[in-house]
Amino acid sequence: MQQQSIHTHHFPNGLMLIVEEMKDVQSAAFTCLVPAGSIFEPEGQNGNGSFLCDWITRGAGDRDSRELSAALDNLGLQHNEHIGSQHVSFGGATIATRLPDSIRIYSDVIRRPHLPEDEFDAVRDGIEQSLKSLEDEPQRKATIELRRRSFTHPWSRPVDGTLEDLPNITVDTVRNHYTSLFRPNDCIIGIAGNVDVMEMIDVVGEAFGDWQAKTPAKVTPGGTGPKRDFIQHESSQTHIGVAYDSVSYPDPDYYTAWAAVSVLSGGMSARLFTEIREKRGLCYSVYASQAAMKHEGRVLCYAGSSNDRAQETLDVLLQELKKLGDGIQEEELARCKARAKSSLIMQQESTGSRAGSIARDWFLLGRVTTLQEVRDRVDELTVPMLLDYVHRKPAQDFTVLTIGPKALEVNES
Repeated sequence: MQQQSIHTHHFPNGLMLIVEEMKDVQSAAFTCLVPAGSIFEPEGQNGNGSFLCDWITRGAGDRDSRELSAALDNLGLQHNEHIGSQHVSFGGATIATRLPDSIRIYSDVIRRPHLPEDEFDAVRDGIEQSLKSLEDEPQRKATIELRRRSFTHPWSRPVDGTLEDLPNITVDTVRNHYTSLFRPNDCIIGIAGNVDVMEMIDVVGEAFGDWQAKTPAKVTPGGTGPKRDFIQHESSQTHIGVAYDSVSYPDPDYYTAWAAVSVLSGGMSARLFTEIREKRGLCYSVYASQAAMKHEGRVLCYAGSSNDRAQETLDVLLQELKKLGDGIQEEELARCKARAKSSLIMQQESTGSRAGSIARDWFLLGRVTTLQEVRDRVDELTVPMLLDYVHRKPAQDFTVLTIGPKALEVNES
């Protein structure tokens, strides 16, 4: 694995720039994390950030909506805007020589958006249709609703908003979200690709250096949702969500926790798929994933089953989660390591992936994790390490959500 070249620069207004030079590629990418995520939305206005992500690209600086789209297309920029719990993120990838102009245009998007009132209704219509489509995607809905019940409020909020709060979202609430939260201090920009570090410092400094800092918004943590919940939905299928405590991303046990979940759900040879779908034929889909934030983490599990086999599916799922501490085979861990290394190779070749990773690492850890460091952490994992972790943090105290025509019983014994 090639040696990585990572540089940081902290601007006087509080903006942090991280640059990873990748001289063997022809592309370059940026990710900008602005601390204006859904956790900062006022109660009853869940969705302000989602509206803003659509609205903010409809004209900026001296370009109207059509001119802005044309300028980005002319640069060949593959771009995205996304709302998360902590940040509104902006990202783009293009040929390396075009990245400086791309960053200059996005400084207008981030700092000088038009937010045209005559386009707000179109934004609302699109978001309303997206939220209503959830009713036709119960698997996705199960995951969203499980997070609402298992994570601490307001980190449990659906980042895309809710139909319940939609009538409360207005031009003024979304503009207030922008004016009160968008700021350079605690903003993080990650750049990766065939770039020159000093040029990137100059470009970002020119584009963002005179952006004025603001007082950070405060967040008051709340509690979690109910441990048991059921959403009535007439269907031939039942959707099951199960969550339990895990570790945060900065926790020293993070990679061990990840590997334990990967034994459960890391491909068609992993336990949940093999035991629940292949051997018993109980469900059409089953998986688990590690969801780690800066301050807390959960394991989130999903299983989709026919109604007549849903209770058995839930029972066996809980049994398999609890059985992990009974033993782990060397070949199971070997498969986890092979999947991780494949992912690392793909990350090494993707400037977009690296730009996002180094920005998120800075937020979560206050430093950048190199690909070699990740590889070393994966290589050092052993079966005794995994079993020790599972015994210290067993699967228990489950949050269980079901969506279907009939509620299920939860047996944790």
